[in-house]
Amino acid sequence: MRYIEPHAHMVSRSTADYQNIAQAGCEALCEPAFWAGFDRASPQGFFDYYRQLTEYEPARAAKFGIKHFCWLCIPDFIDKPNVLGIGEIGLNKNTKNELMIFEEHLEIAKKFNRPILIHTPHLEDKLKGTRLILDALKNANVDCDRVIVDHVEEHTAPLVLDAGYWAGMTLYPESKCSPARAIDILETFGMERIWMNSACDWGISDPLAVIKTALEMKKRQHSAEIVDKVIFENPKRFLSQCPNFKL
Repeated sequence: MRYIEPHAHMVSRSTADYQNIAQAGCEALCEPAFWAGFDRASPQGFFDYYRQLTEYEPARAAKFGIKHFCWLCIPDFIDKPNVLGIGEIGLNKNTKNELMIFEEHLEIAKKFNRPILIHTPHLEDKLKGTRLILDALKNANVDCDRVIVDHVEEHTAPLVLDAGYWAGMTLYPESKCSPARAIDILETFGMERIWMNSACDWGISDPLAVIKTALEMKKRQHSAEIVDKVIFENPKRFLSQCPNFKL
């Protein structure tokens, strides 16, 4: 099956992971900037990290026929050819400082006319954080079609989708959505404006989570057309809003 991995942190993965996802049918991969495993000692460390996202990882992915794209929020790098938009931004602990910076990031996205990928908090803070994020988006008057709110679960997916935004489901073995839960969400809230991702990183995570969930969808008698829509056409439709996204 062909698919797009729309959220994966490959700086934390081995080259063998690229080989495995390529063999599973991955045609494109998107890597949002995030907390890359440890605190940087200086601003220069972040500069090198963004260079890794825009120079080194695209070359590593290309060895296996995978198009590599990224998201970040530093204006100095926005014009790089593989940068899609502003992300992953959002909230983690729902603090005032986080919310202030999130609002600044939204203004950067508006200034450069780029799509937005948003991180929502983990576990017990997710519902509160999602509501804060949706309020900030409304106040910033951003285009709903160009925003995806990631890491949704059963209690936040309807809030995001009903507000007109795109929703991303993250498939983690120990937290967020299992394949069964993700398919339940699809069957409950529909197959529109939604994607699945592995968000594989330094923790316990699976770069093949999307394709494994696609196989589970087939076991539940979802057609090949529906599976292709969720794992390929939906992310392609959203990501294609940026001219840099070309397969």
